[in-house]
Amino acid sequence: MSIAKAQKEEIIKEFGRHQNDTGSPEVQIALITTRITDLTGHLQDHTHDESSRMGLLKLVGQRRRLLAYLRREDYQRYIAISDRLGLRRK
Repeated sequence: MSIAKAQKEEIIKEFGRHQNDTGSPEVQIALITTRITDLTGHLQDHTHDESSRMGLLKLVGQRRRLLAYLRREDYQRYIAISDRLGLRRK
């Protein structure tokens, strides 16, 4: 499951610090969250798709590590991204 180019550009525009910002933790977390949402919907329809389930678990772990990094480095940005994406925080 990949994200359409237009949707990806929109996410980058919304969460990036500048126009070509694709590497900041906020952008990466937002892109991964979109992919997680799409995969979750796919797995509700296709409950036996184990390879997609493993991919989902990898994405969740990657997002968790990025959130932990952001929390460690800049707590205010962590709070902001958590609120904007509707994520629970510790």
